[in-house]
Amino acid sequence: MRFQALATDYDGTIARDGVVDDATIVALERLRASGRRLIMVTGRELDDLIRVCPRLDLFDLVVAENGAVLYDPTDKLEAVLSGGPSLELVNRLTAAGVPDISVGRSIIALWKPNEVEALEAIRDLGLELHIVFNKEAVMILPSAVNKATGLAEALKRLDLDELDVVGVGDAENDHSFISACGYRVAVANAIPSLKEVVDLVTEGARGEGVQQLVDRMIEEEDQLVSAQRRRTG
Repeated sequence: MRFQALATDYDGTIARDGVVDDATIVALERLRASGRRLIMVTGRELDDLIRVCPRLDLFDLVVAENGAVLYDPTDKLEAVLSGGPSLELVNRLTAAGVPDISVGRSIIALWKPNEVEALEAIRDLGLELHIVFNKEAVMILPSAVNKATGLAEALKRLDLDELDVVGVGDAENDHSFISACGYRVAVANAIPSLKEVVDLVTEGARGEGVQQLVDRMIEEEDQLVSAQRRRTG
């Protein structure tokens, strides 16, 4: 077994409108039964993820809040990997009338087109934060936090190397963790900039594409290894 784990985004990758369909669940169960590890890497806040995804038990570890939180579904323990959200910034954005602000363990989330207001507030307050996009979502995090840093911590705990991991996603915030993986995949509905830098674009979108990827990992892994060697050789 060359690739020992699959690291996958949630929304737009295994889930459509926040829901993972039955066929994708079966594919993920099949991957686990093959002896491989399964890691979720998502921008969602942990409480929200627990609410919408009843099958977190399929995952060895969950990286939530775009790399800021690590969660073990087996023992339900969580670790915050960065500092908490800036309440000063939250208050500033609220006073400015920015709607639909969500605050997690570390993340501050809002929606386009309010990123300009957020950037100005970060600058005016002198905060060391950065903005990450996930299609229409806008996420504000400590400057050193992204999906790649969260995945690195998860792999450390699972005693896995990044080169032994297949990464799959669909959006801007998936670039960092997918680039770190040994084999890089975008589902068919992914943004063009992600499709340009991966080893494989699935024929199917969202869960269907992940099902196809699982089939290849289990039944045609030698083809993935050959593609990896061409890229790194």
